Amino acid sequence: MAISKPASHGNVRKPTTRPANPRFSSGPCAKPPGFKLDNLSDAPLGRSHRAAVGKAKLKAAIEETRDLLGVPADYRIGIVPASDTGAVEMAMWSMLGARKATMVAWESFGAGWVTDVVKQLKIDAEVKTAEYGQIVDMASVDYDTDVVFTWNGTTSGVRMPNGDAIPADRDGLTICDATSAAFAQDLPWDKLDVTTFSWQKVLGGEAAHGMLILSPRAVERLETYTPAWPLPKVFRLTKGGKLIEGIFVGETINTPSMLAVEDYLQALDWARSVGGLKGLMARADANAQAIFAFCEGNDWIANLADDPATRSNTSVCLKFTDDRISDGAVFAKAVAKRLESEGVALDIGAYRDAPAGLRIWCGGTVETSDIEAMLPWLDWAFHAEIEALAQAA
Repeated sequence: MAISKPASHGNVRKPTTRPANPRFSSGPCAKPPGFKLDNLSDAPLGRSHRAAVGKAKLKAAIEETRDLLGVPADYRIGIVPASDTGAVEMAMWSMLGARKATMVAWESFGAGWVTDVVKQLKIDAEVKTAEYGQIVDMASVDYDTDVVFTWNGTTSGVRMPNGDAIPADRDGLTICDATSAAFAQDLPWDKLDVTTFSWQKVLGGEAAHGMLILSPRAVERLETYTPAWPLPKVFRLTKGGKLIEGIFVGETINTPSMLAVEDYLQALDWARSVGGLKGLMARADANAQAIFAFCEGNDWIANLADDPATRSNTSVCLKFTDDRISDGAVFAKAVAKRLESEGVALDIGAYRDAPAGLRIWCGGTVETSDIEAMLPWLDWAFHAEIEALAQAA
């Protein structure tokens, strides 16, 4: 249902209801509702991550992730350094080069993976791209090549609707950056050989730790293929031609933050309290739908994603469509600044490489009531800026 606009012409009135939590950043994202620092009191601070207590916490983080996401028992899950970026780079540097690659990108992070593979690793690759708001036709991809793609474009608000285009009998590996999709969208594990994400997205965890999920086919590649280039220590997943199994039971390559680990464990516990994966997906869907309805009820704003089937339910990206706006970037920044100055919406500007507009995080840690309270303020800010333009003319 569309949200009605408050009186906002001439004398632009401010709404009276404010979001309880104005944090709509797309990373790091809002902490789970009810979060308190006291929740982390069980963190084994000042202890070695190799001590029994540290290894137990790390192993629990892996196994709880497996359970909540429904990751198959024969898939490996490891905690790796450098957030999602580190996990993706580790996979690409360790596994690509055995066969031709296909690089798929429809937003800035996917474009970054293209640069790394084509210009840094210099791998023979076909590059398929789409503009912001669009998506590559995944049915046109050759899955006998190694395919690298982003499931949910965090900076474009465009996501894969499903994995139907990926064949089960593919010869190549699928390497999927799922950092703003995991815990909010249904990932088809049988179609994904390498899946990565970071703690700081849908569960509102802390930065610097990435998750690397490997299918048996990915493990086979690691154990049968040696890249032509040297691998830094933090990228090495094998030793003597065998997978380093310790990485996938909590024996991390480098020293993790046990405070961040405790925070992730608490977020996983919270996720269970709201219905696990299905509950998290429902929360994200409700948040995004509130914004979609707002766009349908106001002709001056629209979803950047053209096709409703590919619209993200986490990183919802919006564009202003009013023809009175001559400089979209300046206008969008002014609206975001006005909302931040009122303390009702923080960090909602579009990503620096994306088209001018707004980006509102709708993952499960955000309350729908906060989205609904924020939207009248967005209406107010838009009309206030339009009025300012008229006065300046």
